Amino acid sequence: MRAPVCVGIAGGTGAGKSALAASLVQAFDAEQVLRIPQDAYYRDRGDQSAEVRAALNFDHPDALETELLVAHLVELRAGRAVDVPVYDFTRHRRAAETWRAAPRALVIVDGILALADAQLRACFDLRVFVDAPEDVRLRRRLERDVAERGRSAESVRAQFAATVRPMHARFVEPSRAHADLVVANASEFALAREALVARLRPLVG
Repeated sequence: MRAPVCVGIAGGTGAGKSALAASLVQAFDAEQVLRIPQDAYYRDRGDQSAEVRAALNFDHPDALETELLVAHLVELRAGRAVDVPVYDFTRHRRAAETWRAAPRALVIVDGILALADAQLRACFDLRVFVDAPEDVRLRRRLERDVAERGRSAESVRAQFAATVRPMHARFVEPSRAHADLVVANASEFALAREALVARLRPLVG
């Protein structure tokens, strides 16, 4: 098996990274593609109380074990399977179990900071940044965190103001400069998906 083609998809919270990654997965045969969410690599803070964990800055690069994700991508590119962590957002902790990820022809990594780290960027053959206005991103963040992560609307808004917005300005938005392709979620999503599929298909086979 030849080395996988690795794609990194970054962008602000709620910009549409996951939707784009999922649509790319659907465009290829299941045995051809592997998707790894960067969120799975949040560090486990089991030595801290639930209250302290809930107040952590999850939008800073230090919140992620990027070195493990880089090591896993190196292994996948070498044709070896890896054990991907499972993160429990309701408890702000890693779960005890992991899932076994075998190398595939196409590996997709999506996350807000996927292009913010130089070593991680170097693992990608194609780097994509998904852009969306802040009001759209906040609305989507509210809908997701209340429905899927057991948060209150008030806590989501407070977190957005305290850490999400400033970390976006400090780390996420500047990473756009490293993208090979910038996608405007509101107007170019479908066209960008088709362009990405067309670009990747000859590489994936």
